[in-house]
Amino acid sequence: MDSAFEVGEDALLDGRLRLLQPRRGHRAGTDAVLLAAAASVRPGERIADFGAGTGAVGLALAAREPSARVILIERDPDLAELCRRNLALNGAEGRGEVLCLDLLAGRAAREGAGLAGLDLVVTNPPFVEAGEAPRSPERLRANAHELPPGGFRRWLEAAADALRHRGRLGMIQRADRLVTSLDGLRPAFGGFTLRPVHPRADAPAIRVLVGAVRAGRAAPVLLPPLVLHGADGRFTPEAEALHRGGLLDDGASAGT
Repeated sequence: MDSAFEVGEDALLDGRLRLLQPRRGHRAGTDAVLLAAAASVRPGERIADFGAGTGAVGLALAAREPSARVILIERDPDLAELCRRNLALNGAEGRGEVLCLDLLAGRAAREGAGLAGLDLVVTNPPFVEAGEAPRSPERLRANAHELPPGGFRRWLEAAADALRHRGRLGMIQRADRLVTSLDGLRPAFGGFTLRPVHPRADAPAIRVLVGAVRAGRAAPVLLPPLVLHGADGRFTPEAEALHRGGLLDDGASAGT
């Protein structure tokens, strides 16, 4: 690990999830909490967290369903090492593994790593492709936020390849990337569920929680919006409950 890489310990989900995270650069927070809250997990399922960062989403799901097995996939070696340490920190070593892998490296590399037949893939993908926005000078932040040209579609193709027939995808995405996301998900995915996330009730959505089913055929379902903050700037009761480990109805019964 880089000697200049400063690490601190954070707690999520009312202290039930402990995370070693870099002091600088991208850190797990509300996006990870919402993605984990929106994903349904069933006993014995195999789950992969694509672009895991420090493992927040995958570890939250593993904590919720002790019989599930989780694969944390991260291309940055320093963050992959933190994933390994966080597995141990949360007592999940026997139920999880870490792959230091570039998901865009190709199908052969992914299949060689055992990424096939999964029940659930969750992902908080890099939001932009190279050239769409100024690149951060911080390596970790830049890697977390940016893909190469054409990389987002390939990222979603990697998820489709890794899932079994009728396997599920859970993703959080910027609201202004929704059309791009749906275009990238088709035709491999269907049965979409969409939940807009608003910073305040009177503000446009900033995020969308997207659910999809491999080879799903159901019509898209627009779920009720989630509002994060009230007029006083504090979390709404629903958002506060999610940060304490509460769950969202993922609409899975509709989007199949």
